[in-house]
Amino acid sequence: MPRLFRLPEGDLLRDPVYLRLWSSILTSSFGNQVMMLALPLTAAVLLNASPKQMGLLIAIELSPFLIFSLPSGVWLDRVRKLPVYVVGESLVALCAISVPLAWWLGWLTMGWLYAIGFVIGLVHTVAGTAAQIVLTQVVARERLVEAHAKNALATSGAEVVGPGLAGALIKIFGAPVALLVNAALLFGSALILRGIHIHERRAPRAPGDTFRHFGRDLLLGLRFVVANRLLVTLAVLMGVWQMCHYAALVVQILFATRTLGLGEQAVGLCYMGMGVGTIVGSVYGRRISHRIGPGPCLVVGYLITGAAWVLLAAAPANAWGVAAFALMLMLFTTGAVFIFINFLALRQAVTPEPLLGRMTATMRWLTLLAAGPGALIGGWLGEAVSLRATLGFAGGITLLLALVAWRLPLIRELRTLPEAERESEWLGLEADVRPAG
Repeated sequence: MPRLFRLPEGDLLRDPVYLRLWSSILTSSFGNQVMMLALPLTAAVLLNASPKQMGLLIAIELSPFLIFSLPSGVWLDRVRKLPVYVVGESLVALCAISVPLAWWLGWLTMGWLYAIGFVIGLVHTVAGTAAQIVLTQVVARERLVEAHAKNALATSGAEVVGPGLAGALIKIFGAPVALLVNAALLFGSALILRGIHIHERRAPRAPGDTFRHFGRDLLLGLRFVVANRLLVTLAVLMGVWQMCHYAALVVQILFATRTLGLGEQAVGLCYMGMGVGTIVGSVYGRRISHRIGPGPCLVVGYLITGAAWVLLAAAPANAWGVAAFALMLMLFTTGAVFIFINFLALRQAVTPEPLLGRMTATMRWLTLLAAGPGALIGGWLGEAVSLRATLGFAGGITLLLALVAWRLPLIRELRTLPEAERESEWLGLEADVRPAG
């Protein structure tokens, strides 16, 4: 093998199990690029959705997180995670197939998209949590920041090439038909995942005992998160950021198509900026986190994403505005990678393995509590005031969030990943955490 393409000794991609996981992420990322453009474009262009309808679509997709996150975390701590991950990829593929099928049969409405959004959200709630836990079963905890950075790098190739390809497919065949490509890639991802051999440690349970003490174990997961100052602080900060993120997400396709007058292919070409941003974030995020610490790196991510939304809010409706749209997407993904590689590594590092499912589900639930209202606020502002007002709201609140986060010593002085809490201190408390009555 040429020296240029030879992986250094000890590189995670030399591990065959992680390489398969990484390959699956790469494959599904290409499919998700099609989904990310085709579904909102179907609503905005084919069904002429209003900002409020776009906000409702995103809010419905988020609703399963609020309803099912906590119980799914308890369930996942009792079952094998990899099969859940595989089934989830396949279900999203079936959802993608249903959109062109409904279109051909004349059934496609916003109600259909709302239903599809709910099912996709449900899969992401359960299988998405399982996917995060599978990574911790493959990679040593001290290498989690590196693993998350490599996973982000896997998505970057898809984000560079995928949006342009997706835009071309949508232009030629229409947004609904383009989702068939998404389905094929997700089925491919599921096939790659099948049969991966991982070591999974779960508490032994008697047959038929999967749902025994369900409420007790759910409360234990909540108690673990609430008792940990770092996890509570991260949950609050990320909850505010997610509110801003989903407010901006509601209007950015509408801003591109209606304010800037872009067609489907032009939108796809602009979205290639996300891939460039992910590459920048993946390459430099780990280095910056190692140099300044995961806490300060998290704050840098908030600053970058907030500045990106403010930039687009002020962009003119001309060629400079189109350039600002592409630049916003690049800056957003750079900042988002900075945020998530540290946020995910921090919360996983501090949690004992038997509590990972409950912690992950609880944290996802807490951080997304404000996301649905954020989407509805974004839709209301976009319709009642302007699309720019929504972007300005998201950017301004995020910049304020970065300032608040920096003033917190717990975040500012967080220079290394913390040690996991002793699991004996928590698992021994299970008998004391019974539901009232």
